[in-house]
Amino acid sequence: MDELVKMLQEKVGLSEQQAKMVIDLVLDYIKAKLPDSLASQVDSLLKGEGPDLGDLMKKGLGGLFG
Repeated sequence: MDELVKMLQEKVGLSEQQAKMVIDLVLDYIKAKLPDSLASQVDSLLKGEGPDLGDLMKKGLGGLFG
């Protein structure tokens, strides 16, 4: 989430506090529209607890290359 805060600060000129408020507002809106099981995954991804995409790609592509 820190990366997104920095982007908002640089591109839009928001303070750190304003950027965090915007992110929280947008996330609350998105999570309200998602089923509970997906909404909790959004929180996990933002905390850096998401799956390792490199590992997922290796598993998915492993069968193609032997």
